[in-house]
Amino acid sequence: MGQARLHASSGSSLRSAHVKPRPHHLWLLTPFVLFLGVLPLVNRVDPVVLGLPFLFLWLLGATVLTPLAVWMTWRKDREGLGREGDRS
Repeated sequence: MGQARLHASSGSSLRSAHVKPRPHHLWLLTPFVLFLGVLPLVNRVDPVVLGLPFLFLWLLGATVLTPLAVWMTWRKDREGLGREGDRS
């Protein structure tokens, strides 16, 4: 019970801390949208591109773009941390 109070009190202090919005984190939605959001729309075999079914090519492209989206988010986070360190 003592631990529950400790967590509740520390959570309230975290909520009062100002957190800046980071719109570049929206890049992390890219894998979700490519793999799950658009999948019902591209689930077809008929168009064959480079000898591969379209669905296979779509999933291959999404797999290649996922690390790129994570890298872009990481890079923007690093830039933001550098700017915040200069101000203080």
